[in-house]
Amino acid sequence: MNALIHPKLGYSRPDATLRPMRSIEYDALARVTQKLSAAWKQHKSDYPALVQALWENLGLWSTLAADVASPGNALPAPLRAQLFYLYEFSEVHTRNVLNGAASVEVLIDVNTAIMRGLRGQESLR
Repeated sequence: MNALIHPKLGYSRPDATLRPMRSIEYDALARVTQKLSAAWKQHKSDYPALVQALWENLGLWSTLAADVASPGNALPAPLRAQLFYLYEFSEVHTRNVLNGAASVEVLIDVNTAIMRGLRGQESLR
């Protein structure tokens, strides 16, 4: 998510403490995951909210994929490949949810596993 965060730094207060990137990524995943969960509970009565939550989730994964695909990304290559694969999986699974062939539960599970990894609670093997 570096591409989205760095431009904002020029507009922030110079005395403001910067949050670690892992914390920012965790918060972004937590927000979109909560939206997915809430939208899924109401998907029969509010399909547009589900579409919006899926769009936001996929947008976040697209941003993460672009970041791990960039040459300057410092993560180990195998981890970068795994994260990029999760973007591809999320893209396909999102289409399946929109077509009525799947639920969002696996997307929530993927996001939750990544959040645990960002918190250091579980490795991303």
